[in-house]
Amino acid sequence: MTTPVCTSASTAAVPGATQALAYPSFASYVRARRPVLLRTARSLTANPSDAEDLLQTALTKTYVAWERIEDHRALDGYVRRALLNTRTSQWRKRKVDEFSCEELPEPEPVPDAADPAEWQALRDAMWRAIMKLPARQRAMVVLRYYEDLSEAQTAEVLGVSVGTVKSAVSRALGKLREDPELRPEPTRS
Repeated sequence: MTTPVCTSASTAAVPGATQALAYPSFASYVRARRPVLLRTARSLTANPSDAEDLLQTALTKTYVAWERIEDHRALDGYVRRALLNTRTSQWRKRKVDEFSCEELPEPEPVPDAADPAEWQALRDAMWRAIMKLPARQRAMVVLRYYEDLSEAQTAEVLGVSVGTVKSAVSRALGKLREDPELRPEPTRS
């Protein structure tokens, strides 16, 4: 999206490295104020890379005009104005790829895709049901299914036998199947 706005600034900076030393005060200004100015540029664009390009262009314009700037105490204002003017120029020159039409192009609903709100409600109901389990069963279910540990690993973490994990998890799953909040609602036709 970035387009070169100031061609005179880009040609002025090309001649050589000796010009970089022409304004040591400019270099120290940029080192000191770059983070603040970059935040301003980021507030003008949505993309961090575009913000860096925008700041670079504004600093190039400032460098070209360095001798003409009388009050160096007002440099932040000058650079901010250059940022805003550059961004406005980019915005005006942008190519619009959107076309108006009679009907909005909405995606077709996928029949198998559940509503995110329904998924969240189910997840909340599941956690409420798990919290109703006794502490030992709850720990085993969480380690086994949420932490994805094997039965042997769960037994090792809790210091019990594998058989104890199997039977406790089986009883816990039975209680979860019985929980009224987790039963699917009958579909109405």
